[in-house]
Amino acid sequence: MSDATRVLVLNSGSSSVKYQLIDMADGARLASGLVERIGEGQGRIAHEPSTGPERDRYEPFPDHTAALSALADELAADGMGLDSPHLAAIGHRAVHGGTRFTEPTLITDQVVEGLRELVPLAPLHNPANITGIEVARKLRPDLPQVAVFDTAFHATMPEYAARYAIDKATADAHQIRRYGFHGTSHQYVSRRTAELLGKAPEAVNVIVLHLGNGASASAVAGGRCVDTSMGLTPLEGLVMGTRSGDLDPAILLHLHRVGGMSVDEIDALLNRRSGLLGLCGDNDMREIGRRMGEGDPEARLAFDIYIHRLRKYIGAYYAVLGRVDAIVFTAGVGENSAAVREASLAGMDAMGIALDSVRNAVRGSTPRLISADSSRVAVAVVPTDEELEIAQQTFAVVRRTAE
Repeated sequence: MSDATRVLVLNSGSSSVKYQLIDMADGARLASGLVERIGEGQGRIAHEPSTGPERDRYEPFPDHTAALSALADELAADGMGLDSPHLAAIGHRAVHGGTRFTEPTLITDQVVEGLRELVPLAPLHNPANITGIEVARKLRPDLPQVAVFDTAFHATMPEYAARYAIDKATADAHQIRRYGFHGTSHQYVSRRTAELLGKAPEAVNVIVLHLGNGASASAVAGGRCVDTSMGLTPLEGLVMGTRSGDLDPAILLHLHRVGGMSVDEIDALLNRRSGLLGLCGDNDMREIGRRMGEGDPEARLAFDIYIHRLRKYIGAYYAVLGRVDAIVFTAGVGENSAAVREASLAGMDAMGIALDSVRNAVRGSTPRLISADSSRVAVAVVPTDEELEIAQQTFAVVRRTAE
């Protein structure tokens, strides 16, 4: 195996860059960190090497060039800089690939231009992703760099699942269809669930529940996504921390015509002031649980609405798949809230789904089964690892390209 086995994973946001350096020889994390408050005066970089304590620096990062230069300096201080001969590639998280980019893609000028053309589909995310890519390519123009798309795993959805029932010409003209998001998480978790069951991904049907501040569900048949809850944007589907999820589209018209709200005001309402936050004033499930314990009716109602929507999707995807081998919970809420897992599957014994209350209550950082021995459908908790998935896909592209 070549000495170049390390992949730097970058997740560039509008004012932050998250990063991890992973050695693909053994999957070890050599370093991770976050540069935040880019362009906002005093910034911060938190860098954590695997061999020592976290280091924090506070200084201005006027742009992404300064931010990536700072993280490169921190890596270099640990002997793992961007000029290291062990660095095989840089993998970039890219939010929206549309119908053009449906697999991890070696970045070229033409790919960057294609990402620009997709900005209308992801105006909050793709511009920041592009900026991170451009800066990284300037820092290491000789190094292979790969874009891994949040939407790619869901590109296998059949047309009847991806299409909205609106005028076809209008939909095609504006690229309106269901794309889905959190794809790297759904792909990683569904594959790890198959491994947990001792089966090949192609032999397993899985319902994946990615429950974080953003939340999505997917139906995965034999390793391929056949349906997912997010749509044209990450707003559709489950109740989330600050996003509404599914709602009658006429509500938007009502808010505009009767409420006098502008498009931007409606956008802010549905994305930033809805979901759990809009229902009870908190978007942290831990705080909602605490308030429920004190008898708070608003917290209880918010929790019940969240669970009701989740149960509807579980039932729908059971019907879509026909046979379900496993239901798996992942991300912050899914991995840590025993109450959410219990409530979302309660009373489903007739569907062959039964939790073991003792197993469900156990906290852990490794994949584990929490279903009862009598359950026909396995229920699992599998911690997601989107950075590792991006690194694996990036390294695979580089190896294929080199052959």
